Amino acid sequence: MDCRIRDMRCKEVINICDGCRLGFVSDMEVRLPDGQVCAIIVYGAYRFWGLFGRGEEYYIPWECIQRIGDDIILVDKPFQRRDPVLEHKRRRKF
Repeated sequence: MDCRIRDMRCKEVINICDGCRLGFVSDMEVRLPDGQVCAIIVYGAYRFWGLFGRGEEYYIPWECIQRIGDDIILVDKPFQRRDPVLEHKRRRKF
């Protein structure tokens, strides 16, 4: 399969472990001597119109990619999810 980095940036990344949408491919890590792709990086969504930075960033090794389709990339990587109850308690403290 021939694919350019420009084409990869238009693909949405979906985790098949829990079915959540991680976002779009933002960057790729490439090993320079042999040109092998090591990982894809998905940046988090903007928080409050970009004033407070971005959400969490996902680093997905190439071995975790299951399928690359025309418009999506399926990955199989369990991510550590935050507990919503603890998040609510943290917000109430401030």
